[in-house]
Amino acid sequence: MPGLDPRIDVHRLAIKKGVSPKKQSQRRFRPELIPEIEYEVNKLIGADFIREVKYPTWIANVVPVRKKNGQLRVCVDFRDLNEACPKDDFPLPVTEIMIDATTGHEALSFMDCTAGYNQIRMAPEDQEATAFRTLKGIFCYKVMPFGLKNAGATYQRAMQKIFEDMMHKIVECYVDDLVVKSKKRESHLSDLRKVFERLRKCQLKMNPLKCAFGVTSGKFIGFIVRHRGIEIDQTKIKAIQEMPEPRNLKELRGLQGRLAYIRRFISNLAGRCHPFNHLMKKDTSFDWDDSCRKAFESIKKYLSSPPVLGAPVKGKPLILYIAAQERSLGAMCAQEIEDRKETALYYLSRTLVGAELNYSPIEKICLALVFAIQKLKHYMQAHTVHVISKADPIKYILSRPVLSGRLAKWVVLIKQYDIVYVPQKSVKGQAIADFFADHPVPPEWELSVDLPGEDVFYIDVLPPWEMYFDGAARQDGAGAGVVFLSPEKHVLTYSFVLTQLCSNNMAEYQALILGLQMAVGLGLKDLDIYGDSQLVISQLLGEYEVKKEDLIPHHRHATKLLEKLDTVKLNHVPRSANKMADALAGLAATLALGAEETMSVPVCNRWVVASDIDEIEDEEYEEVDMITVHQIDQEDWRQPIVDYLSHQKLPSDPRHRMEIRRRAPRFILFNGTLFRRSFNHSWSRCIGDEETMKAMEEAHAGICGAHQSGPKLYDCLKTMGYYWPTMVQDSMDYAKKCEACQFHANFIHQPPEPLHPTVSSWPFEAWGLDVVGPITPKSSAGQAYILAATDYFSKWAEAIPLREVKKENVVDFIRTHIIYRYGIPRRIITDNGKPFFNTLMTSLCEKFKFTQHKSSMYNAPANGLAEAFNKTLCKLLSKVVSKSKRDWHERIGEALWAYRTSYKTATQSTPYALVYGVESILPLELQIPSLRVAIQEGLTNDDNDKLRLAELEALDEKRLQAQQKSECYQARLSRAFNKKFRPRSFQVGDIVLAVRRPIITSRKTGSKFTSKWDGPYVVQEVYTNGAYKIVDAEGLRVGPINGKFLKWYYS
Repeated sequence: MPGLDPRIDVHRLAIKKGVSPKKQSQRRFRPELIPEIEYEVNKLIGADFIREVKYPTWIANVVPVRKKNGQLRVCVDFRDLNEACPKDDFPLPVTEIMIDATTGHEALSFMDCTAGYNQIRMAPEDQEATAFRTLKGIFCYKVMPFGLKNAGATYQRAMQKIFEDMMHKIVECYVDDLVVKSKKRESHLSDLRKVFERLRKCQLKMNPLKCAFGVTSGKFIGFIVRHRGIEIDQTKIKAIQEMPEPRNLKELRGLQGRLAYIRRFISNLAGRCHPFNHLMKKDTSFDWDDSCRKAFESIKKYLSSPPVLGAPVKGKPLILYIAAQERSLGAMCAQEIEDRKETALYYLSRTLVGAELNYSPIEKICLALVFAIQKLKHYMQAHTVHVISKADPIKYILSRPVLSGRLAKWVVLIKQYDIVYVPQKSVKGQAIADFFADHPVPPEWELSVDLPGEDVFYIDVLPPWEMYFDGAARQDGAGAGVVFLSPEKHVLTYSFVLTQLCSNNMAEYQALILGLQMAVGLGLKDLDIYGDSQLVISQLLGEYEVKKEDLIPHHRHATKLLEKLDTVKLNHVPRSANKMADALAGLAATLALGAEETMSVPVCNRWVVASDIDEIEDEEYEEVDMITVHQIDQEDWRQPIVDYLSHQKLPSDPRHRMEIRRRAPRFILFNGTLFRRSFNHSWSRCIGDEETMKAMEEAHAGICGAHQSGPKLYDCLKTMGYYWPTMVQDSMDYAKKCEACQFHANFIHQPPEPLHPTVSSWPFEAWGLDVVGPITPKSSAGQAYILAATDYFSKWAEAIPLREVKKENVVDFIRTHIIYRYGIPRRIITDNGKPFFNTLMTSLCEKFKFTQHKSSMYNAPANGLAEAFNKTLCKLLSKVVSKSKRDWHERIGEALWAYRTSYKTATQSTPYALVYGVESILPLELQIPSLRVAIQEGLTNDDNDKLRLAELEALDEKRLQAQQKSECYQARLSRAFNKKFRPRSFQVGDIVLAVRRPIITSRKTGSKFTSKWDGPYVVQEVYTNGAYKIVDAEGLRVGPINGKFLKWYYS
């Protein structure tokens, strides 16, 4: 077979750099399968699809799969190779749009490529990576095989290149499914000729058995496409109608999956499936009652005569019917096609969840419109949409004077499309009548124009801050001046004496850097910068090159500071427009002030970037002098209101003047004291900054203070009758920073990191070690501890009793009970105890080339399997020991045997079976002979050998099944755990508090009044999976500690 011309496209793997090649261990097959596998391999060799290869770096196994017709298909297990390849994000077509584009044509031809994927060649350099092992040798693919990660994207890209000028005109293609369409039957033959000429040119072959030419309908992407519309494939309807009533949750999910594929055709699917919803909840027994039975029968009845949907016609508006019920929403998109009858295009529905159930009727109708817009964007972007419903949702939303929350988001979404409300006058077509019948409006609903939750909010968009800078250099000294102009036109002036002689350009840079440092310190984000130095401005804009070596460090440091701001504009102005900064740079004393104008001008000694170093990260400033013309105190917030109420005096700033006029009616001045009237008509005394701190301190921690939270502190102050403008935020900040509240706060139970399960791909690859004890009473032999190890794959366990846990005991246990019995592991997981982390252990790891992982302290999930086994082992021993309870060391072997032969939920097998390939024969089976014991007794030695070999042949498959089940089990655990997960991560340098435990402090914590948190600490190092190393003020290191034991400290 010639296949696709490689100049058009070949398949490339693009294996990630740094990924080590993997060779899968050889699998064994049943003898009766071997001839069939060889036959299929010979077919591949005869078709020139594969070639023999020697010394490959990647090797996969073949996987025989039985097809529906009884023939055997030989697949290849490319899972390791697929994991090493990045995903190809080439977009696949949207199936709904493609199906719509195929309808409305008089002639259609459906074609399917012969062995589609195999017609595309593999890139020569990537062929050997597809190597797979067979009984005839090791072969690799010369063509693109099935099962590779990005094969579908490669095929779609190739078809896009081949039919680039025909796509969406006479050709629609979804991977290897090809449709040739013609508006008129007369032109279909010429269209086919064009397509076949292109196929012949590109050397692609079609499968004649799967082609249909010049038909009016056919199956495409799972649907029946006709000239008059789109229908459901009858095989999918038959599968649902012949389906028995679900008996468990798995079968119910299978039903819902089948319905989801054809949801476009089912009116009010969410309402019909509503009785099933309570069965999907967690920890709910599966009770298939009458309501579920009736819903299931109604779905079957509906599918007995499913609707035929149309495709949208250009130039005609869409008609969107929306409806809302108490627990579900519904929508139907239709269009007038011919004879002024409306044809349904798309059905939508969904169930209301959570707070949506409490929405008012009008809000539910609005939500139905938003839901339809989100799902039918690809239709609405190309058409005008006429909305029909019981009430006008567009009018209700857009007529609100001010919107907030979800209503504001809905307005933004609706305004993106051409949507018009049209009242319903008559029902045109059976589809519309059925839609209204499926979505009856509850009779008790009253549609009100009032929308709940209307809150007014104002957004003040302020102009950016302005900064003027200038530098001056003289023979006897140099200076820098900086002027800030706030959006409210407040002026902040600064003058600095530079401590080193420098050039004028260097002084200009010094002035700019000092200004940027203050801007960053003030937390400014948007800044307009003005300077009269053409050189400095042009160099920072990239127009001039920095050639002088003494200016390079200044330019680099200024650029770094500019990157810390969000928006910066650099402007060059003449000296006449920069007089104030120029005067400050010359000398603070020369600053001209008006008769009544006062200003504070700090004059400081500074030097930012020394000329003999490249960069200074943190500058230290030494204040030399302070020349103060006049000190301006911070204005009391009450004073402008008092002035207005007493003398009708307003500030000069127009914005401030308007604000005072708006706020003043709610204030009165009584005996020189300002009071404010609240919305409940009570009066509160207005207090200033000093009184504010005293009031919060007394209310929070005073005689009657209860160390309440921020909101309760605010309520307490409001109840006492005090007011200041920022009392809500101030109350929150004060309570957050309270030392006593932080140290005595409750523990944070939400995990800060998602669950990171330990994954093992083969038996004895990873072991978890832990110590049980000290055990009371000691054994009769004097032992007080149990050293245990558990295999993460098979759950096989080993354990020995010990008098004391020494590093020599641990090393000898690993060498004797793990390495010498089961081979060298890849990794061992232990806690931080001294017996596990020492030089002997390090030497053992280096000798046998395995790694040791350290779990965080007091965090059982970090080595969860070992902790779980310890718990199980103690339970088993507690049930079999004698009354004296000192013979537990003699019962360990018995407990281990019971554990190894017990069924494990994660693997759905016993550890013994996963290790040896067969279940252990238990004593009871010998006392009362079981079936397998009776069968084995009747076997000859040869038959017994053959049976044992067959069991060993099936062991690999059993282990793979156990791995898949274990991964599914871990995924379920992760989903349950991650529901409680709330992100909380820390960075190096963060100040934190830690839960007060022995890992944090050695002081006794028995008192009821002891704080629950200890610290503060500084995060020194961040580990993976949410562990941290912290250090206290004295430099004592603690770690690793899990993030769930930490929280931020506010000072």
